[in-house]
Amino acid sequence: MSEVVTGEAVVVEVRVAQLPSRALAVVVDWVLQWAVLIVAYVLVSHASVIADDALSTGLLILLTVLVLVGYPVISETVSRGRTLGKLALGLRVVSDDGGPERFRQALFRGLAGFVEFWTFMGAPALITSLLNRSGKRLGDVFAGTIVISERVPRQDPPPAMPPQLASWAAMLELSQLTGEVADTARGYLSRWHQLAPPTRDEMGTRIAARVAAQVAPPPPPGVPPHAYLAAVLAERRRRDEARLARARRPLPSYDRPVHAAVPRPYGGAPGPVAQGPARPAEQADPTPGGFLPPV
Repeated sequence: MSEVVTGEAVVVEVRVAQLPSRALAVVVDWVLQWAVLIVAYVLVSHASVIADDALSTGLLILLTVLVLVGYPVISETVSRGRTLGKLALGLRVVSDDGGPERFRQALFRGLAGFVEFWTFMGAPALITSLLNRSGKRLGDVFAGTIVISERVPRQDPPPAMPPQLASWAAMLELSQLTGEVADTARGYLSRWHQLAPPTRDEMGTRIAARVAAQVAPPPPPGVPPHAYLAAVLAERRRRDEARLARARRPLPSYDRPVHAAVPRPYGGAPGPVAQGPARPAEQADPTPGGFLPPV
């Protein structure tokens, strides 16, 4: 996972495409381009019988440029960052801020890809991808893009907020909590039921100590590690969703008249009473202190 900052200054986690999947997508595109080139060369060679050599040479150069450079540029521009190879592997090219790839960026990637893959057989792309933390090749560095994977593996449901810790979690300072520590806590909660009690307690205490070193204030006395971690992760997720909702909220329109709300006349029928969410059936006995184990 990697973090990108959108144009609305919102930090969003994206799944960066791994090198093997990107290499396989390049191989698929290579096979397709070579097949088109071979067919084009055969047709031009047959057409050279009735055309002069200059016209045949010009057609070969034009077709070569269209296939090697035009194919990735046109495909990524039209399909918003995907060639047929990337489509088959579930990959997409996006801007560094998470926005869709633009024509200028696709052109930079296509020109750099011709040098990287067709001139030097992919060596510069491989070296740059291994050295860059986001797996970028030279074309991505020049264009300001990143390749992400859209096929996210199935994830466990996010931990629920323990009701006893909701008011305490609302006052947490989470700005120092890193994604690595949060992922470790999330993985521990997802395997909570599979661990033996001694291992579960030891791991929970150790991971809770790592989280507590980056989160303030400390939990109330007597809170078990799994409940503390669930409260921190649930509050972190709630704040991320609130930030995204604010960023996606449309700006108010000042050219529309504002109508005052008409109060309901006395004696009107009362509105429907809001019902709370259905209480899920308990799957396990609560731990000491009334805290339910993670689902």
